[in-house]
Amino acid sequence: MQSALVFGGTRFFGVNLIESLLEKGIMVTVATRQNGTDPFGDRVERLKVDRFDESSVMAAVEGKEWDVVFDQLCFSSEDAAIITKALEGKMKRYVFTSTLSVYDYGKKMDEGEFDPFTYELKMVDRQEVSYQEGKRQAEAYFFQRATFPVVAMRIPIVLGEADYTERLLHYVKSAKEEKPVYFPNPEAEMCFVHQREAGEFLSWIAETNFTGPINVCANGYITMKELMALVGEKTGKDVLITLEDQLTSPYAIEDTWSMSNEKATKLGYEFTDLAEWLPDLIDYLAK
Repeated sequence: MQSALVFGGTRFFGVNLIESLLEKGIMVTVATRQNGTDPFGDRVERLKVDRFDESSVMAAVEGKEWDVVFDQLCFSSEDAAIITKALEGKMKRYVFTSTLSVYDYGKKMDEGEFDPFTYELKMVDRQEVSYQEGKRQAEAYFFQRATFPVVAMRIPIVLGEADYTERLLHYVKSAKEEKPVYFPNPEAEMCFVHQREAGEFLSWIAETNFTGPINVCANGYITMKELMALVGEKTGKDVLITLEDQLTSPYAIEDTWSMSNEKATKLGYEFTDLAEWLPDLIDYLAK
């Protein structure tokens, strides 16, 4: 891989992806609406484009080619169709960010729990369907219609110091303010991935011959009760868990929702251990 185009690389783990690519000496083009700034200076090229408008994408990529296209902004089959029409013949590989959400609840699920090769394909806009269904349809489109190699990185909730969603921070703030937090099932277990690991994995998988869906998460799992105990330890406050559902709660899962990273591990990727970095991250947020 000598050149890469990245859709959605100006914040969170998209930044980690681009930094990883640049460290490898890869020529990076960042495609955004250019409504804000990015931290890359003159180390990258830039394209001004509306990822969700086919004519905008086609005009922006005319006469250009890349070895790999990374896409953080594909949320439906319509989004997938835009890429296929605009970039077919202009790239050697396509790597996009999918999600744990393609799975229903389950414990340590492998990639076979959702099969995009046989899932009924429907052309839908991201605003017409749920996040889960949109991502399922995006995968279905690529693996049933695309003629170029595709990788779908399925990730759980991404954590990190630059997490603009502030979902974990919600619980830290609630603890410090001695507000109760809602969980329908405190014993439900989840997996997570650090933003750095998500970005680095994307860069790594693009240089392999792998195609298809692949799960990516840190080693280890944690229940919501254990997570709140950790938040309590780092904030010095007892976290009051309530079953009353009137409260906002980003991690309010009803049952265990975790996946296996065994396939990626067998390919040779060495994942971090959740227990090693999660306490430090919560400590950082608490401060």
